[in-house]
Amino acid sequence: MNAAAGDFLLPVDKPEGPTSHDVVTAARRALRTRKVGHTGTLDPFASGLLLLCVGRATRLAEYVSGLDKSYEAVASLGKATDTLDRCGEVVAESMAWSDLRVDDIEAALSAFRGDLDQIPPQYSAKKVGGEAMHRKARRGERVELSPVRVTVHEARLAWVDLPHVGLAVRCSSGTYIRGLARDLGEALGVGAHLSALRRTAVGRFRVQDAVVLDALDQDGAVEAALIEPADAVGHLPVVEIDESAVGALRDGRRIPVGTGAACDPHTVHAGGASNEARVPLLVAVTRQRELLAIAELEAGMLKPRKVFAA
Repeated sequence: MNAAAGDFLLPVDKPEGPTSHDVVTAARRALRTRKVGHTGTLDPFASGLLLLCVGRATRLAEYVSGLDKSYEAVASLGKATDTLDRCGEVVAESMAWSDLRVDDIEAALSAFRGDLDQIPPQYSAKKVGGEAMHRKARRGERVELSPVRVTVHEARLAWVDLPHVGLAVRCSSGTYIRGLARDLGEALGVGAHLSALRRTAVGRFRVQDAVVLDALDQDGAVEAALIEPADAVGHLPVVEIDESAVGALRDGRRIPVGTGAACDPHTVHAGGASNEARVPLLVAVTRQRELLAIAELEAGMLKPRKVFAA
């Protein structure tokens, strides 16, 4: 699978306003294909990096959606909303933010680094009973949601202009920045909501390298920004196979490592027939830099999970 065949990831810089589905629709029109999906939504009021999967690369979405995310955010203190962002109705107000010092905010923020149990917003895409929470919330239904374990690798105070606070956050997939703003406001005793959000990175992919939405149909714009399938899963260890193993891979058969296959010594701690992985390891299988499959490496054998080799 390669970009020349119309299979690739496309980083798009989503502006404020359109939904993630609107971006997918625009890409389908510009690229003249129905096979376009995304790897993680952005709220309409948010901007920034939206990774699209095009062609057969849509089958890679599950291996990309779990990457860490980086954001620039603004939390507005003193007003809590039902949606936890600027689009909702104000449900509580406080002027106590005027007595806060930067040290107070930094001390409160420090509690939201590392592994956390975060309660998802009532207005979210999280499904309960097969239905997205935001649909239930708009009908006035409230569901008691269990906390979800997330990891905040970095939560840094970028600037303070009270009642607004700028945050730089890098976190695990599934972390709600709206929830972080809510929790920070509660910790400070003043309430808060998220008033601005921009996703700046997904894994190692940066918004600076993305194509802007209005340029999708401009000559060369997509070609300059697209990500080859093998690079899209570059966070996975790589196993390079030779031509003798391609047929077996195409048929979905297991391939002994060391027989027509060579592991990248920098990323895979197995390399010959005598080396065995102790637990299944997810790897990208390539041939001359073309992504052929996603496979499990276990006990010296490659077990194909998704095969792209024609």
